[in-house]
Amino acid sequence: MTKKNKIDVDQIDLERMKEMTTENPGLLPYAHTSGGAIIKPEDKGKITGRAVAAMHSQTDMQMSQIYQQMQLLADQAKKIQKRVEVSERIYNASISFEPLINHIYYLYQKEDGTDFLSMIAPDEWGRKKGFASFVAEIKLLADHTWDVINEG
Repeated sequence: MTKKNKIDVDQIDLERMKEMTTENPGLLPYAHTSGGAIIKPEDKGKITGRAVAAMHSQTDMQMSQIYQQMQLLADQAKKIQKRVEVSERIYNASISFEPLINHIYYLYQKEDGTDFLSMIAPDEWGRKKGFASFVAEIKLLADHTWDVINEG
């Protein structure tokens, strides 16, 4: 062995070497070996800002879906309410025949304000109309409510 390869223990500065090492290298805020991963400090404000923006985007989308569902339910409720109103009006109207389920009929209002149900469509009356105004084209459903097909 040559003199060049020998380590002189007396020349080693143990205090300086101790400062360059750690007992817990996983707790260092930087890579502790030359092959270690690069650790860059992140801007916490930027990370939080992106997270909050993503959260708002997601919740806005969910709120929009809920609003659309509420709108659909409101429209369905209005349609049911209209069916109830027309059904009550028909059952208070003058009916000179027995309506059959799934058949189409026509609700009219007379000059005196009373309603009557007819099998004759508005365009089938000819010259002499027997009504003051056409109210609705309707169909009797199996639950004995009336579906409004066309309103006058």
